[in-house]
Amino acid sequence: MTRLFLRAPAGRQRFNVLGALNALTHELVTVTNDTYLTATDVCALLRHLAALNFDVPLTVVLDNARYQRCAQVVRLAASLPIELGFLPPYSPNLNLIERLWKFVKKYI
Repeated sequence: MTRLFLRAPAGRQRFNVLGALNALTHELVTVTNDTYLTATDVCALLRHLAALNFDVPLTVVLDNARYQRCAQVVRLAASLPIELGFLPPYSPNLNLIERLWKFVKKYI
């Protein structure tokens, strides 16, 4: 008997989507990557939102992920100016974007 070794991929392929959903128009703005989400990705999303030039003040509601609450993100939001609102811990039912992700997962 001879043992045969086959190379197989280790783990799953990661694809992250960081999104912002306009509660009034349902327009979706996303930033994607295939590694891990970081404060840099959140900053990219905030810059993208600021570039849309809304005529009203912009509030972005985030959960309590550490990379969303860091000083880098808070400083950038203040300079754009974007108000950041943070949800209580463990409350995905309050996060509008989580409802969208649930819908997407269901149909994909």
